[in-house]
Amino acid sequence: MPKRMTVSQYNNYVRKLQREQKKAIDNYNRQVKDYNKKVKKSVDDYNREVNAYNQRVKSNRRRLQTELNKLSRISTTSRYTVYQSSVVTLNTYYEYLDQKSGHGNLSERYNRYVDLSEREAANSAEVFNALVDSEQYDLDSGLNTSTITSELNRISLDLHSRWQGAIFSLNPRNPDAARHFCTSAREIITQILEIKAPDSHVISLLPDCDLTDNGKPTRRSKIRFLLSQKNLLDNDFENFVEEDMSNIIELFRLFNDGTHGSSGTFSLTQLSKIKKRVEDGIIFLSEIAN
Repeated sequence: MPKRMTVSQYNNYVRKLQREQKKAIDNYNRQVKDYNKKVKKSVDDYNREVNAYNQRVKSNRRRLQTELNKLSRISTTSRYTVYQSSVVTLNTYYEYLDQKSGHGNLSERYNRYVDLSEREAANSAEVFNALVDSEQYDLDSGLNTSTITSELNRISLDLHSRWQGAIFSLNPRNPDAARHFCTSAREIITQILEIKAPDSHVISLLPDCDLTDNGKPTRRSKIRFLLSQKNLLDNDFENFVEEDMSNIIELFRLFNDGTHGSSGTFSLTQLSKIKKRVEDGIIFLSEIAN
């Protein structure tokens, strides 16, 4: 038989149930509020990242167009003819890539690489214009700082150390700046390809690949291997990546020719543009390799 309660006991019991119910409702509402707050934060963070990314893309597009307009008005000397031709070819390959992407002929996984390609094309045009422009503005442009963070570490700790040494040597007062910087930077690009695209692996996957006179896979073959590994194999993208690396190597030749035996050939502004061109190029190749 149920226990009999007085009116007072019953009222106390009801109030206890009401308090427990209110507590449960308050807890539920608090959890919902916390959840909604986290969702809002995630959405806000995502939108902020998207907006920042879109701004960078727009900035690169404007910068590319500005530098191409400058390039079209420049009458260059024979010293820069080869590099200028490479800059124009690189932009042509980028335009093919951009049109293919714009027409929906590339999957979404290419989106980031197309945007990075635009930055590469803009950098190549910008550094060319800086090299032939006699009017320079020597501002402190962070020659000894780097935007390369974990990209090289994920491939090899030695590569990261090499890059730190390269930018440390990049000083207009250092007569060996060109030799130190170019040697280290070129070796970094070579080692990225050697480590992430070993000869035996390339030949195994691409038995009919192009070989050097020494019987080793060419740089283009290694690039094709990396793109295959990332499921990014596309002829236009392959052309762009190969020309991008050729453009940087040609810049090394110019840099060495221009500064050997002279510490004052390049201004601080020019050195900064060269460093950014090489730095972003290494990041671009590292992202493909990783």
